Amino acid sequence: MDLELAGRTAVVTGASKGIGLAITRALVSEGVSVVAGALHGSAELDELTRDAPVLPVAVDLTTPDGPGQLVDAAVTAYGGVDILVNNVGAVRPRTEGFLALTDADWDWCLNINFLAAVRTMRAAIPAMQGRVGASIVTISSVNAFLPDPGVIDYSAAKGALSNLCKSLSKDLGPGIRVNTISPGPVQTDLWLSKDGVAATVGRASGTDPGDVVRHQEAQAATGRFTRPEEIADLVTYLASARAGNITGSDVTIDGGLISTL
Repeated sequence: MDLELAGRTAVVTGASKGIGLAITRALVSEGVSVVAGALHGSAELDELTRDAPVLPVAVDLTTPDGPGQLVDAAVTAYGGVDILVNNVGAVRPRTEGFLALTDADWDWCLNINFLAAVRTMRAAIPAMQGRVGASIVTISSVNAFLPDPGVIDYSAAKGALSNLCKSLSKDLGPGIRVNTISPGPVQTDLWLSKDGVAATVGRASGTDPGDVVRHQEAQAATGRFTRPEEIADLVTYLASARAGNITGSDVTIDGGLISTL
């Protein structure tokens, strides 16, 4: 299937590893030039830039000016933006409960999981207007509609993010399509690193992190986490002309974790 993406320009946030890196790889494989924004680079992203049209931009997307700097780099290099992928985000398990969260905790979570996307879209939309087939794809989470006290601030932020994108699909249509993807647990450092969700929950509960992962995997009908490449495939489709009449939609990719309709 030709996704008709060749020659397009994309901005991807949080692009140096995990889901963002997989998205960058998938887009360049379809002939897209990618401006890859991240706070820190990675060896994998550096390797990709040697063989593909990828422009890495070191930027702090949690600052008020960072998202604009990323979009400015894309406009300077390519003259505009056809595709925006809001991927940057982070989670800190709140094992001590709601009352332990400070204003600083809430500020951190809302900034990286909500305001970074708000600012990036605000900067990118003028550079996307008038470009045929322009599309915004935002990586949200099943926690947007599966509130979890263990990640209570993250759930709230992702709920706000999904709500915003639904509103924007109406505000920006028909010129710019806006969709979200809501993954369940994914095979990335966010879950699996030494400071990831599994390790943090394991330390708090006296449980081996491997057992935490296996318990979570068992909640899915498929019995496993989602792979970053599977999310990247969804992004490329939603960004393409093949999905030209899909906007305001959320695509869940969670291995059947969510059991409600």
